[in-house]
Amino acid sequence: MPPPLQRIVDQLKREPSRTGSIIITVFGDAIVPRGGSVWLGTLLEFFETLDIDPNVVRTAMSRLTADGWFEREKVGRNSFYRLVKKGRQTFDIATRHIYDSPPSDWTGRFELLLIGNGGDRDAAREALKNAGFGSPLPGVWVAPSGVPVPEEAVSAIRLEVSAEDDSGRRLLSESWPLERTAAAYAKFIKSFEPLRAWSGKRNALSEADAFTARILLIHHYRRVVLRDPLLPAALLPRDWPGRLARALCGEIYRALLPRSEQWLDQHGTNEAGPLPKAAKALTRRFAPID
Repeated sequence: MPPPLQRIVDQLKREPSRTGSIIITVFGDAIVPRGGSVWLGTLLEFFETLDIDPNVVRTAMSRLTADGWFEREKVGRNSFYRLVKKGRQTFDIATRHIYDSPPSDWTGRFELLLIGNGGDRDAAREALKNAGFGSPLPGVWVAPSGVPVPEEAVSAIRLEVSAEDDSGRRLLSESWPLERTAAAYAKFIKSFEPLRAWSGKRNALSEADAFTARILLIHHYRRVVLRDPLLPAALLPRDWPGRLARALCGEIYRALLPRSEQWLDQHGTNEAGPLPKAAKALTRRFAPID
């Protein structure tokens, strides 16, 4: 394993256990484009490269299944996991947020959502956070007009407000901790910039290393970008680090993609055998902004 990747793995080991979060990244980034189902043994083989105990992975999969993310199918002694419909809808929103280009136009308007105390308020709150909504006040959520509203919050009262006056600008500043997000982007850049040169060298990374680097790249980037409302450029500081972070992530990701997919070709298995080839949409991720 090359030194830049080893440092990222070592940093991961010093953090509280994030096995469940990494599993979510593996499914969203690599398994969903290949049909959405995978053998537990494939996951265990990947987590072995991170020196994570197989029992920890099994426990995390059991918890995610109990929480309604996955369904398990037993074939003999082998277990296969697939996203349930609800999990797939959440992944679809997150996929657009992570891989698609941020909006370039600005209407000058925000969508305001009012969440009452009824229903599953906690689920709505978490889904709105993951969709990029900010919250200036308890029960109040805001995002630029056009941001998809997650299913968990469809019953919210929806209004549109203008951000052209001072009160609108104040709403903007109090809805998102942009300083915290900027710091998180800067940390991401510092961690992954050393990997840029290695990812572009021919045969510098093994197929297993390329897959590991790809998953950890998206795991770390996802943790930042899903808390970023992806505001139009007109509303962001000129030196906003999110632009550089996206460019860096996209460059490394595209360089890692061929060899990481080769690892999946050789090691990825579902109920029917080897994983199917990925959908063409995979190659359009992180498309350069015109």
